[in-house]
Amino acid sequence: ASRGLGDVYKRQVVNMCNSALNLLGASTISSLTEDTKNARLCNQRYEPIRDRVFRSHNWNCLIKRVQLAQNSTAPVIEYTYAYALPSDCLRVLKIHNGTTDSVASDLDYKVEGRKIVTDEGTIYLVYVAIDTDPTNYDSYLYEAISHQLAADLCYAITNNSTLANNYMARADERLREARFIDATENSLDTIEANEFTDARL
Repeated sequence: ASRGLGDVYKRQVVNMCNSALNLLGASTISSLTEDTKNARLCNQRYEPIRDRVFRSHNWNCLIKRVQLAQNSTAPVIEYTYAYALPSDCLRVLKIHNGTTDSVASDLDYKVEGRKIVTDEGTIYLVYVAIDTDPTNYDSYLYEAISHQLAADLCYAITNNSTLANNYMARADERLREARFIDATENSLDTIEANEFTDARL
């Protein structure tokens, strides 16, 4: 887990895991690779929990906007063009063709595996990106991930199903609060074509 992270990022991930363990009153860890039960649990569950929280909302701190480059191979049938999704794309939020009078709902496209197929010759993408550096997370998002991780690990650590259910309810409340705070700061519906970057992937 936590592949590709530098030492600083790894330390931040460990800190987030320890926040979850502290919520449970469990022993903290010094690294994800140490030979302890709690480290193995965190190493196994941190990334899936993080990505699940990422996918649950269009977090402002995780949004990226890019112009996609056409694939050299076109779709066999139905659509004219194919575009590869960015490697860090976790959830597609919005597709745009670069004109001011178009919106995502007007465009005919499909997400198939790790690509988008469409008849549009120019495609801009708004998406939730996987950011492995916890220092970039909003404080509410950071806390939401810690609480979700605590809830996920609770039964494995405490063997108490009632306690696990209680932590899940608490974690879901924290997640709802984080989503609400994040959603009130911005709205994706205001995005216009001239706001996109011209960086190609």
